[in-house]
Amino acid sequence: MTNLAPASTSDASTADAAAPVRSRRARIALNTTAIVLAAFFAVASALPKLFAVSAAVDSFDTIGWGAPGMYTIGALELAGAVGLLVPVLSGFAPVALSGLMVGACVTQIVAFDGENAATPLILMVPLLVLAWARRGRNRELVALVRRVL
Repeated sequence: MTNLAPASTSDASTADAAAPVRSRRARIALNTTAIVLAAFFAVASALPKLFAVSAAVDSFDTIGWGAPGMYTIGALELAGAVGLLVPVLSGFAPVALSGLMVGACVTQIVAFDGENAATPLILMVPLLVLAWARRGRNRELVALVRRVL
């Protein structure tokens, strides 16, 4: 199903010379997954926090983080959603969002008696698939940061 031959180094549009060449269907599936996750994190998760929807305010008051914690988590989720769609960030963003999901799971267990603890774990599955599939993008990011610094 997936051809593991290295991509051509002469093609500047390829993500990474060491990354496997994927079928068109695999690329479409990965891109669709990234778009759906980005939409979820931006619309369903970040925006309620950033617009201080009462349910989000109540949740963050319950855990004792208040508005600063709510806005910080909302901003991180929105940044992660954007990162899923930006090619050079597409390897790092799912790792960062997975870290947020670990924190969300622990928070659900500790503060809310595990009421919705499975949701962040379920979201981590496609995030980790994206992180693994786009791991070659991390080299591009490191190279870009080194050039800038």
